[in-house]
Amino acid sequence: MTTLGFVGLGHMGGNMAARFLAAGYTVYGESRQRREVDDLVREGLQWRDTPREVAEAADVVFTSVPDDSVLESVASGPDGILAGLTDGKVWVDMSTVSPDVSREIAERASGAGAAMLDAPVSGSVPQVESGTLTIMVGGSEQAYAQVEPILRELGTATHIGENGEGLVLKLAINISLAVQMLAFAEGLTLAERAGIDRKLAVDVMTQSPIGSPMLKARAQLVLDLPDDAWFDLQLMQKDVALALETGRRLRVPLPSAATADQMLTLGRALGYEHRDIAALFEVLMRLAEGNPA
Repeated sequence: MTTLGFVGLGHMGGNMAARFLAAGYTVYGESRQRREVDDLVREGLQWRDTPREVAEAADVVFTSVPDDSVLESVASGPDGILAGLTDGKVWVDMSTVSPDVSREIAERASGAGAAMLDAPVSGSVPQVESGTLTIMVGGSEQAYAQVEPILRELGTATHIGENGEGLVLKLAINISLAVQMLAFAEGLTLAERAGIDRKLAVDVMTQSPIGSPMLKARAQLVLDLPDDAWFDLQLMQKDVALALETGRRLRVPLPSAATADQMLTLGRALGYEHRDIAALFEVLMRLAEGNPA
């Protein structure tokens, strides 16, 4: 069986690695803090001290990291993934990062004889745990064919096109994710300020034609905002900013993304940076109550 490596074992990456372990794969892993992945080690994860060691040990290397700078840090240098890649290996980056940065790193991987795929996902921790992620893949068709059976353990993968194109489509999807959440929060704030019971409004709104799977999944989070986020405001704004940057480069106007960006900025200023995007409702309620500070 193909051996797998995982660099970045946070909420998303850790749960992905757990699914692979449960499916019987040998998984090598590395993360910034080993103590945070003790449970995975007990489940069979083979710990390695550096990203390079993970790349050297595995046939297919996965990464799931928060942004461009972290991706560059795990990719580069004598202990980075690129230093451990050799002919025939495939690197699958499941992070949401800049398409341009991803393409540049993919070129460097190609120079080592390996293939790098950008494979961002749509979905949060519940979808990882159930194996129902939507995975958008950019890069070599040959490398995609090699890893597609492995990706089925996580969800449904589609080859989108060349390097970076999976990421562009992910950013396009996340514009809608941010805007849907903001619009839902606006409507719910309007209903509650008019005297309608919050839970009743949420139930009816999510059962109406606007009740997308994302909104239905987050209904309970709006009613009772958890401390642990599925997808926090900081990461959401990072993705919206990447979409706006890509839109400027392609000369595509993104007015709703720009509005969502403003509200995410406000939400972070109010202390919701690491709370789930469902917190946009609380942000709007504070504005409606005249208490933005």
